[in-house]
Amino acid sequence: MNSDKLSIHEIYDLIGGAATVQRLVDEFYARVEADKELRSIFPDDLEPGKRYQFLFLSQFFGGPTDYSEERGHPRLRMRHMPYPINKTARDKWLQYMLEAIDIVGIPEPARSLMHEYFERGSAFMVNVFEETYDD
Repeated sequence: MNSDKLSIHEIYDLIGGAATVQRLVDEFYARVEADKELRSIFPDDLEPGKRYQFLFLSQFFGGPTDYSEERGHPRLRMRHMPYPINKTARDKWLQYMLEAIDIVGIPEPARSLMHEYFERGSAFMVNVFEETYDD
């Protein structure tokens, strides 16, 4: 495989499949659970979210299509609308996901592609915009 032409949807097998995606989800959620502020915007029961994140990331990165078969179209922004996500929450979420990528040891070029995806995707989830005024 020519790494210059790696598609984001070919990452799943390259990084080790389900076991690696599960480790990524586990590392990410461990950080969320340890952050009182960020944890407060998540549902009380994290288990369904962990499962859906695992299924979504597996599918998105080129694995089984279980997410779509079970839940239909991802509609990520719509599914996240009930949770108040401001820029600070987005930045923490992204920080924890990027840390999880490093802890799990995702190799290049998959690492860079995943970073880019999560940077763009997390910005799209922001749904609370604080107004600022210049004096």
